[in-house]
Amino acid sequence: MNFLTIGHRGVMGVEPENTLRSFVAAEQAGLDVIELDLHLSKDGALVVMHDALVDRTTDGKGPIAEQTLEELRALDAGRGERIPVFEEVLDAVRAPLQAEIKDVAAARALAEVMHRRDLVARVEVLSFHDDALAEISRLVPGVRTALVASRYGTDVVERAVAVGASTLVLNIRRLTLETVEAARKADLRIIGWVVNTQDHLRLVRALQLDGATTDYPEIKRTGRFTA
Repeated sequence: MNFLTIGHRGVMGVEPENTLRSFVAAEQAGLDVIELDLHLSKDGALVVMHDALVDRTTDGKGPIAEQTLEELRALDAGRGERIPVFEEVLDAVRAPLQAEIKDVAAARALAEVMHRRDLVARVEVLSFHDDALAEISRLVPGVRTALVASRYGTDVVERAVAVGASTLVLNIRRLTLETVEAARKADLRIIGWVVNTQDHLRLVRALQLDGATTDYPEIKRTGRFTA
């Protein structure tokens, strides 16, 4: 199986995260998959941003959910970039995508786009939230889903199986051989995040994971040669 390199919010180590500039850079660097995050604006637009607040990554303040798309568009998301909506990303790059959703409402909005744009083959849906994954699976038959976890034990495998996820995306700082073996027994793929150093990459390869989520495009080049 090919080892996948996944661009975390594009290539957020070198470009403003979750912007078209970052996604295009990730594709140009040859990363296999691009990961992004989705939230709903006040008027229901599916906007691409990690945090629930705009404060950290833009020159604005306040919750995304309390601002309209027009208001969000007025903000600088870094180097003059604007906050994109999901469909702009679909048009800007051709790479496969991992779309992380934070709640059931976002799952419903994403499901509508996935049906309209026929995205089952291109988009894998990620979430920390079991109910969000269950909802997207209900709404989009055949969708590929992945359960993301930062603080976890081997119980994360049972959770993934229960919601029908085919992949685990796991914080490598807590990853153990026991969890890897449990996941393999359940026939789950495993992606490690965030892999930004050679030591992290060696760990991921030693555990024979299926891929690595990284902030830096260099991991793509070095990953091929790391035993």
